[in-house]
Amino acid sequence: MGCAYYETRYDSPIGGLTLCSDGEALVGLWMDGQKYYGGTVAGETTLVAAGEDKVLDRATDWLDRYFAGDEPAITALPLAPAGSEFRQLVWACLREIPYGEVTTYGEIARKVARAQGKVRTASMAVGGAVGHNPISVIVPCHRVVGADGSLTGFAGGLDKKLWLLEHEGVDVSKLYRPEQGTAL
Repeated sequence: MGCAYYETRYDSPIGGLTLCSDGEALVGLWMDGQKYYGGTVAGETTLVAAGEDKVLDRATDWLDRYFAGDEPAITALPLAPAGSEFRQLVWACLREIPYGEVTTYGEIARKVARAQGKVRTASMAVGGAVGHNPISVIVPCHRVVGADGSLTGFAGGLDKKLWLLEHEGVDVSKLYRPEQGTAL
């Protein structure tokens, strides 16, 4: 027997969002048109209204505060993204990036390597895990940029990534859009 999932829609300044819960934790938050939309939810979802799922209510309240300019704590929400041990390590690193700051794929790769007791981990492997983050915005994959300042690797699109960074007060003057690449 599969897990029951509940979803709701959220209208945000960056467009429509779909939030998904298993009744105990948030398992997904995807932007309309996002790559890998719903990819980690194995089963059918039931659309619910406000007040029908406590996890989704907490997540929409978190988003309301975030988009109003507050800095709600990621730890205020129960999160349960589905993924491999490697992806879980990467997503844990994403949750540590402070509001209004950015880090690089290389820095996350170094942290993951240390956590695994390795000398190094490939930045490209980290990029793949960041790109497959199933809880966008809340697990802040938008705060990861290339070592050269390129705005790369955001499954929701570069315009949304840039909007989120500017919303958080990041100085984006040293960041740039790559002319080529998979994030375009």
